[in-house]
Amino acid sequence: MKVDVKLLDSRLSAWGFPHWGSAMAAGLDLFACLDEPLTLHPGDPPVLVSSGIAIRIGDPGYCAIIAPRSGLGHRGLVLGNTVGVVDADYEGPCLVSAWNRNPPGTAQAITISPGDRLAQMLFVPVARPRFRIVSAFDGETARGAGGFGSTGIAATMAGE
Repeated sequence: MKVDVKLLDSRLSAWGFPHWGSAMAAGLDLFACLDEPLTLHPGDPPVLVSSGIAIRIGDPGYCAIIAPRSGLGHRGLVLGNTVGVVDADYEGPCLVSAWNRNPPGTAQAITISPGDRLAQMLFVPVARPRFRIVSAFDGETARGAGGFGSTGIAATMAGE
């Protein structure tokens, strides 16, 4: 798979882009391309932060997912849209919607500095099924139409 990348911020090369955190990491690190530190206070609205890149995947069998980094998420920094999807035909700048999910009134502000690894981008296959409109489903499943909580929460032994 080939992905075309435009560097929109000249500092990215010095910061090590493109970069995976380890040899087996799934996500490509995205850097905060800011001119000065940005402090996100609990309860503030989300802020769009440039990743400094634009990509073109060009293959409808793939998309990119922008996801939070786990360590930052644990401290309260999450994506304002939970997960971003970059379609194969999108060519604009990749932005990260950053939000501090800590409760308002706490002193848990989060500061993002220029060059911080802010989020990660994963490239995943996309299934585009052909839909068949039916009036009823063939056969039955064990779950059926059971929704939230219908499978329980307790662990069970296989075969029980």
